[in-house]
Amino acid sequence: MMSEAEALHRQCPQLLPQNREKTIYDGFITIQDRDFRLRIILPPDAKLKNARLQCSVHLKNVLYGYHQIVKQRLQHSCDLSSFILELKTILENALKNRQELYAPPPPQYYSCLVKDIENLGWDKLVFVDSEFSTIQLKVNDSAGREHQITLQLKTNYPLEPPDCVVDFPVPFAITWTPQSSLINIQKQFMAALDSMKEFWDVMDEIDKETWVLEPENPTRNATTRRIAIGNNVSVNIEVDPRHPKMLPECYFLGADHVVTPLRSKLNNNIHLWDPENNLLENLKNVLEIDFPVRASTSKSEKRHFDLISSKRWLEAYSAFHPEEKNDRK
Repeated sequence: MMSEAEALHRQCPQLLPQNREKTIYDGFITIQDRDFRLRIILPPDAKLKNARLQCSVHLKNVLYGYHQIVKQRLQHSCDLSSFILELKTILENALKNRQELYAPPPPQYYSCLVKDIENLGWDKLVFVDSEFSTIQLKVNDSAGREHQITLQLKTNYPLEPPDCVVDFPVPFAITWTPQSSLINIQKQFMAALDSMKEFWDVMDEIDKETWVLEPENPTRNATTRRIAIGNNVSVNIEVDPRHPKMLPECYFLGADHVVTPLRSKLNNNIHLWDPENNLLENLKNVLEIDFPVRASTSKSEKRHFDLISSKRWLEAYSAFHPEEKNDRK
């Protein structure tokens, strides 16, 4: 009988684990001779129902309208290889439906789109495919951060709204009429960016003022950070993008004699949390610590830190899952 790792490799040989705990997988899933970039991030307990998928723009476009189905499969699959098999079936159906629905757009489609781009400004255009069916626009928010929105246009544009893909931690939808244009999308996109400003300010401060272990290159939709604390201990936080200054979910990793006092401080000092202060300042006050910064640590120290944290995590996991330890003997 094949192990789960063997079954996963057979289903998707280009999707590979990125860490020893096998909680992060990155690579490609191949459907109809096409490779799509996919990243799967599992929580520390490795439960699929709490996993996060990060897809390339092309994969997001193909899966548009299938998000709920993918989520259901993720909730009910018994292991990662089973989910990949379900995902491949969904992708095959999605690609088949796209091919059946595709028809060349009429000439006025191109003239209307070019006019919209000219009114918006060609300098706002980041990418356009050869068929002028997928375009990417860039917009800077009030803090100067650049963001991109990908539009998948339908052949009867502008009668139907384009499908929009953004790097947001919350859903994004547009209001559209047959008289709408790219400028309308840009305005709605900028309004949505303003609503996310406080969240990104919080996450940017964490990235700048602490030593973030994971993710190494966070995207704008990432709501988690694993932050080094010191003495081979770290904390994984999950920030609510709609209420970024509220107390985040905290999960400590490290040796018990170091982690236990931190948990106690979090519980005993929770009354000190002030929603008017920024999240990082509140964490420092509640945990009674100063976070180390990345600049003060070497690459060798980071490798040592990761190895220690991984070892502690595996020890904790084995303690709660003794049956798996026995199976490996």
